[in-house]
Amino acid sequence: MFGSEDLADTESLAGERAKGECKNAVMFDGFVTERLDSGHAVISVRHGGAGPAVLLLHGHPRTSATWHLVAPDLVRRGFTVVCPDLPGYGRSTGRTPTPDHSAHSKRVFADDMVTVMAELGHDQFHLAGHDRGSYVALRLALDHPEAVDHVALLDCIPISEHLRRADTRFATAWWHWFFFAQPATPERVINADPASWYAGDPAVMGQENYDEFREATSKPSVVRAMLEDYRAGLTVDRAAEDADRLAGRRVEAPLLVMWSLRDDLEGLYGDPLEIWRSWATDVRGHGIDSGHHMAEEAPRALANDLADFFGAAASTT
Repeated sequence: MFGSEDLADTESLAGERAKGECKNAVMFDGFVTERLDSGHAVISVRHGGAGPAVLLLHGHPRTSATWHLVAPDLVRRGFTVVCPDLPGYGRSTGRTPTPDHSAHSKRVFADDMVTVMAELGHDQFHLAGHDRGSYVALRLALDHPEAVDHVALLDCIPISEHLRRADTRFATAWWHWFFFAQPATPERVINADPASWYAGDPAVMGQENYDEFREATSKPSVVRAMLEDYRAGLTVDRAAEDADRLAGRRVEAPLLVMWSLRDDLEGLYGDPLEIWRSWATDVRGHGIDSGHHMAEEAPRALANDLADFFGAAASTT
């Protein structure tokens, strides 16, 4: 959730982070970084490794660099790993915003990700998304079931399920959803001092990851794109999920759900798996001992769980 790193114990998180990182390691060493044109967006993407393909989708306000400890670990375990910046985030460019916010819908983002993966030679792949990236991953799994082998959704329940359960606790804790939905004002507030608005700690994030995050969040175009992502969430994305439920569409791929035990998802809703069982036929999952940004705060545990899930899947196909 927004700003949760402010509540973290920096010393303990930095210690956990060190378990998954070699001292003085170069971020994404051995990966290729390139820009791919999806037809409507230019996506900055890192990829490396050999073996079954895994697509990792970051959340807000991060970039693909958030995976800098998890992705190399998965490569060492025998996977090809693809880490794009979502359209408009980081160093990717996206569509021009539209009044109905559809240019930043999860459906549009998911289509871009399928195009990127096909461009890299992966017509079918494992998939994991965190935070806003998890909503893109959910949409991708629903709209392109033929492309998704197995899917992991991190710190996520569907947008429509959040809104269906919205109460005073939710509105107080997740107020930023509704602030970001307002026209123009959030841009003025955030761009006046983005470094204060978007908190981050290089001791937890890693210096290179932090520098890339700071570079991205200092750009008004990126801020606008991120806000449009949220505006789409409350409008076109929520409508798409409601249409899925009405039509009886469910996630066909086996689904792993993980949530941060030091964030508030479980506190708000109890067991997230109970919610997900109405959205997918094959669901499993558990909490992970981390704050919200689990790829940075508990990279080894996250990589272990993803590798076990995707690796077991590969061994049975």
